[in-house]
Amino acid sequence: MTKNSIFCKVFWITLLFKQNKWHKHGVLGHTLKVLYGVLKAKDYKYIAVAILHDIGKPFVAYQDEEDILVGEYSFTDHEEKSYEIVKNWFFLSQWTKNLIRYHYIIRDIKNSKRKGLTKRLARLEKSWATLDKDFIKDLEKFLIYDDYGKQ
Repeated sequence: MTKNSIFCKVFWITLLFKQNKWHKHGVLGHTLKVLYGVLKAKDYKYIAVAILHDIGKPFVAYQDEEDILVGEYSFTDHEEKSYEIVKNWFFLSQWTKNLIRYHYIIRDIKNSKRKGLTKRLARLEKSWATLDKDFIKDLEKFLIYDDYGKQ
């Protein structure tokens, strides 16, 4: 996992300006739009998740050869980095921490299947098997807010 510091150019570019073709804004703009969607829907239990779900992205941002060609960035395992940052914050519920940790798992499983990433898929499916039905519904609902933030 890439480890950028707040002193890296890539950290600030991805935080403030640019991510990839799926995101119209940098991480901060995306986060604020996700938060706006949560507040607009009055779905207040997702406030902390909205604010913190991508906190790890600028720390893991990198460019592979394809990213360089198109001027974009990748964020592999950003959700795990986000979780690592918040996991010991006593004022967050375990539900919030877990939602941050697993907010991308639905898409990650789909992408891993499509790309034939068998080891990654096995690891993701093992994690998926530990999640209960209600939590999965919460993940699915948060994906709606996350997608709203990409527009």
